[in-house]
Amino acid sequence: MRKLAFLATVFALLVLPSLILPNRASAQQGDFAVGFGTLVSPGASSCNQGAFLCAEKGGLYPSVGGDAIFHKRFGVGFDIAWRGGYGYYAGQAPYRPIIFDINGVYQPRLGKKAGLDLLGGIGWQTTRFYAYNNSANCIYFNACYSSNNHFLVDVGAGIRYYVWGHVFVRPEARYYHVLNNTDVFSSGDIVRVGASIGYTIGPD
Repeated sequence: MRKLAFLATVFALLVLPSLILPNRASAQQGDFAVGFGTLVSPGASSCNQGAFLCAEKGGLYPSVGGDAIFHKRFGVGFDIAWRGGYGYYAGQAPYRPIIFDINGVYQPRLGKKAGLDLLGGIGWQTTRFYAYNNSANCIYFNACYSSNNHFLVDVGAGIRYYVWGHVFVRPEARYYHVLNNTDVFSSGDIVRVGASIGYTIGPD
C-alpha cells in the first residue's frame, strides 16, 4: 500500500502542476485530496463458512485523488481507495480490495467558499486474497496472494468547503457498479462514503 500511495503522490506532484501553466490549453485549476471512508453494499453484515457469498462492506478505506479543471468548471480526475486493514473472507482468508477510477469532473460553485464536486467515469477493482494460513510472510510481505480483477463504472458527489485559503474539506459519496463482482461478493453495487481534505492550486 505504501508503494500505491507513493505512486499516486508522484503522479499528482508531477502531472497536475504541468497542467496548470498559464496558457489557454492548460488547466484553470488543480486539486489534490486525501481522505478516509468505508464501504456499504447489500448482503448480510456477518460472513462465515456457511455463507455462499460475503458482502463487500465495512473497513477503513484511505483514499488519494486529484483533478485538473479546464473549461467552464469541467475537467478530469483520478481516485484510488484501498482497504487499510485486512478483512477476513468467511472468517479465514485475509483480503484487501483496491479501487481505481478515472472520471470526468464538474465543479459548480455554491458561493465564495463552497461548491459541488460531481463526477462519473470508469475504473477497476482488484481484490487480493491472501493465503488461508495467515502466514506473516504472506500478509506483511505481500506474498502468497491471488488477485480478483473487475471493470467498474462509478458516479459520485461531494460538497467542498474552503476552511482556510485554498484548503478545503469535502464530505463525499461514491457509487460503484463492479461488473461480475458476484463471483466473489454478494453484490456488484457498492457505495463508499467518507470525507477528505484537500488543496486547490489555482485562482481564488
